[in-house]
Amino acid sequence: MYRILIVEDDRGIAQAVKEQAEMWDLQAKCVQDFRNVMAEFAAYAPHLVLLDIGLPFFNGYHWCSEIRRVSKVPVIFISSASDNMNIVMAMNMGADDFIAKPFDGNVLIAKIQALLRRTYDFAGSVPVLEHRGALLNTGEGTLVYGEERIELTKNEFRILLVLMENKGKVVSRERLMERLWESDSFVDDNTLTVNVNRLRKKLDQAGLDGFITTKFGVGYLIA
Repeated sequence: MYRILIVEDDRGIAQAVKEQAEMWDLQAKCVQDFRNVMAEFAAYAPHLVLLDIGLPFFNGYHWCSEIRRVSKVPVIFISSASDNMNIVMAMNMGADDFIAKPFDGNVLIAKIQALLRRTYDFAGSVPVLEHRGALLNTGEGTLVYGEERIELTKNEFRILLVLMENKGKVVSRERLMERLWESDSFVDDNTLTVNVNRLRKKLDQAGLDGFITTKFGVGYLIA
C-alpha cells in the first residue's frame, strides 16, 4: 500500500485529504511537527509527498529542497499561491506537479495515482533513515547533515546502516562483522575497529559528535 505524507498546516484540508486518500486504499499521514518535517519524512518513508508552500517556520520550497537532497520521491505542491512565478519556482525546486487550491479531491487522487504508477512501475522507493538530523539514503549510500554531504566508503555505509536500522539497541561486533563480510572468518576485531574509528572521525568532523556510542565488550549503539 502506498504511503502519502501530507505537509499542510490547515488541519481541515490535511484531514480531508487524508480521508480521501484512505478511501482509495492509500495510507496517509499528516505532519505534526513543522519545525522538523524531515524527521517525520524519514520515519514514515512515504512514496509521495503533498506539500503546501505557506507553512510555519519554513516554507514548502525549503522542505522540497531538503527532500530532494536525500530522495527522488514524487512531490506535489498544493497551494493557493498558484501564480506562474510560484508554479515555476516549485517545479525548479524539484516538484513533480502543482495543484491550485481550492481543488477537487477526486482530481487530486487521480493525479496522485497517475504519478505513483509512473514512478513505481519502473523503480521502487528509496528509504531514508534519520537520527539527530542526519539523513542516510539507503539507495545511494550517502549521508547528509545540514548543508554537508558526507561521503562514506562501502564498509562505513554498511556499519552506519546496521546501527541506524537498530537505533536504540546495542549491535554486537560479531553481528557487524557478519553484515560487512558475510562471515566473521574473513575479518578480525582490529579491522572492524579501524572502520568504526574512521566513520566516527567523519561524523565528528561534520558536527555529529558522539553519534556512535561504544558498549565496551559488547558492541556499538546509536541512541
